[in-house]
Amino acid sequence: MARLGMVIDTRRCVGCMDCVVACKTENQTPEGMNRDWITYATKGRFPDLRTTIQSERCNHCDEPPCVTCCPTGASHVHEWGGVVLVTKEQCIGCKACLASCPYDARYVHPDGYADKCTFCIHRVEQGQDPACVSVCPTHCMHFGNLDDPDSAVSRLLASRAHHAILPEAGTKPRIFYLE
Repeated sequence: MARLGMVIDTRRCVGCMDCVVACKTENQTPEGMNRDWITYATKGRFPDLRTTIQSERCNHCDEPPCVTCCPTGASHVHEWGGVVLVTKEQCIGCKACLASCPYDARYVHPDGYADKCTFCIHRVEQGQDPACVSVCPTHCMHFGNLDDPDSAVSRLLASRAHHAILPEAGTKPRIFYLE
């Protein structure tokens, strides 16, 4: 079984937001809400500063607290690829999943259900990359099976230093940032 994940090269991301626009367009995300976003972090001490730009979204965790806390089972792990999804018809809008997510990756859709990144599973099932990956002009985003040692994502993780966001949360995130 595949374990889908994403690797993002922070040296190549320029913060253009093409990934955000592609996601909004592909998934018809409501105005003012996003399934992915860009963050900027400046570290160091003047004059030795370094700014890191990251494209962030749901981390599709191996241990997703949003799934275990969902009272209706609307939040669940897809049988193929382990992608964390929400069945909007089952969601009662209680926001337990929003409260449990350490990445602040969910929002309440105007129709009353929790919504989030799906890794564009509808595209992936057709053999395509997620919309965000397919439009990246710097090719800093890579998507694939983390359990396949020959996949691009596995090769990148084996060849470069990397980190995940909040690994101490114990969720085992599947989005990795190359340093």
